[in-house]
Amino acid sequence: MPIPHQKEPLPFRCVVADDHPAIIDALARFLEDEPDIELVGRAHDGEQAMRTIEAEAPDVAILDLRMPPFGGIDIARRLIESQSKTVVLLYTAHAERALLMEALDAGARGFLLKEAPLDDVARAIRLVSGGGIYIDPALAGIVAGPESAARLPHLTPREREVLRLLADGMRNEQVGLELGISPLTVRTHVKNAMDKLAADTRTEAVASALRQSLIS
Repeated sequence: MPIPHQKEPLPFRCVVADDHPAIIDALARFLEDEPDIELVGRAHDGEQAMRTIEAEAPDVAILDLRMPPFGGIDIARRLIESQSKTVVLLYTAHAERALLMEALDAGARGFLLKEAPLDDVARAIRLVSGGGIYIDPALAGIVAGPESAARLPHLTPREREVLRLLADGMRNEQVGLELGISPLTVRTHVKNAMDKLAADTRTEAVASALRQSLIS
């Protein structure tokens, strides 16, 4: 019996926006060499970025944090409000905790520093496209902030494990296989974590846990 032909997975479609042409060119040259990533648009300011995203409906928009007349965080909010399927990966030189928190609250799924190796850009694209959240490893030390441990929600070790795997882009069934528990048990852990973190969705729960360094 002939083996059925398997279709090649579609590439991740990306738009890049930055008000510095040299950065766009460097990202474009790199991404065009990645076989599973397709660059479908470039923009040099916030308005052009929104038009390009609306026209191309990419999987990921790699956006400068600060562009005229509005930057990546504003675009992330607009895309969430419009229920766009495009996810935002912010690309910035500003390693500030307040900006990271604002970005996650706005709905961005990734925060990557411009000083990071370009291989990290491709890694972040693949992760956020699969439903994960990417935070530049260099920011791990500033995520915790000044909050005292006594004020943080108490998540059980299993709830932390589940949220960490969700942050990596796994679905409930995959989390269950990884931890040796049923999908129903996974959902129970997610619901309990959402209640403790006052989150309406599991994405909000993951973002809140990341913000408070409950998972890494």
